[in-house]
Amino acid sequence: MTSSGRLRRRLVELLLDEDVLHAPEWIAAFRAVPRHVFLPRFFTRAGGLWAAVDRGDPAWLEAVYSRDVLVTQLDDDPGRWELARTTGPVTGTPTSSSSMPAIMAIMLEELRVRDGQRVLEIGTGTGYNAALLSHRCGAGQVSTVDIDPVLAADARERLAEAGYRPSCAVGDGALGFPAGTVFDRVLCTASVTSIPPTWLEQTVPGGLIVTTLNRPIGAGLVRLVVGEDGTGQGPVLARDGRFMPLRAHRLPEADPLPMPSRDDWEQTRLPMSMVLQPRKQFEFFAGLSLPGVRAVREHDGLDPNTAGGPGEAGLALVHPDGSWVRHRKRAGANEVAQGGPRALWEVAEAAYVEWCELDKPDRDRFGVTVTGERQEFWLDAPDGPTWPLA
Repeated sequence: MTSSGRLRRRLVELLLDEDVLHAPEWIAAFRAVPRHVFLPRFFTRAGGLWAAVDRGDPAWLEAVYSRDVLVTQLDDDPGRWELARTTGPVTGTPTSSSSMPAIMAIMLEELRVRDGQRVLEIGTGTGYNAALLSHRCGAGQVSTVDIDPVLAADARERLAEAGYRPSCAVGDGALGFPAGTVFDRVLCTASVTSIPPTWLEQTVPGGLIVTTLNRPIGAGLVRLVVGEDGTGQGPVLARDGRFMPLRAHRLPEADPLPMPSRDDWEQTRLPMSMVLQPRKQFEFFAGLSLPGVRAVREHDGLDPNTAGGPGEAGLALVHPDGSWVRHRKRAGANEVAQGGPRALWEVAEAAYVEWCELDKPDRDRFGVTVTGERQEFWLDAPDGPTWPLA
């Protein structure tokens, strides 16, 4: 067995151990599709910068078949990798990547594909996910679209090298597939602030749409069933996932925060981690109660796209209306300072009380309804309490 074949089998074992891979068809796809063909080069973190890695690096193949997300583009600029290779590590914001294999497996299984069904993938990226879909669904059943012509061309070439030929197109994924084909399943491997109407129009009644939501707090996976009338409804999924947004759905950069005075700080019983960390049950409900509020990392120049998960230090909350909250730990206690037209932390604390009164619902007690007039979340049932999606 080749090194890549051995590593593919090891990756499958990791996904089985993580309990994210179950269906025999997807197990076979992950064992068969060579991820290294789609990742001849990528970036890795190097002291706060991004270093270039390719086939010439000893750790390249091991990294390709690791659990990790691998960044493949910075700042929408294909030239950044060459610059990093020739001059050393560079700054930049990730704008394309090969997702963690675990979240890929989760989304593919949640798509519930059946034999003979047509699948549309929004966000071709490297082409690896399209290859997995093509292996499962068969020739002629998969279409994929990406807005970046360079990424799309590279993916098409690598798909052919691996023996797969889905229909590949260049275009805005929010508009669906350019040919206007109708699909049984739509899978978006980027995130969206709202569900594009075109996706509903291009999905057969009874078909499924699986995507992630681009929400600054409380994002995650949803699966919608498309109705006869072109509406969509379905659950927020228990298993979480976070993706880069479609380009049209990106958030603007946050403005610098004012520096609070010594007297502005006050203790709070609600840690910032309860609001921001996905593994905390309250995070999803916090996002419903703080629409438009986002977290920024102060020591990274308030860049919301900085790699790495949220922690306690150096975090703040901001809203476009100018409201803000800074957080710190002092002598083991949580402290916040806030300003602007609204006291955001008081909103967060009130939301925590409401969440407790609702019996602390986790994300999988929520669902989504999409119609021509509205897009909203609901708790427990469509006629229960609702919150706007965007």
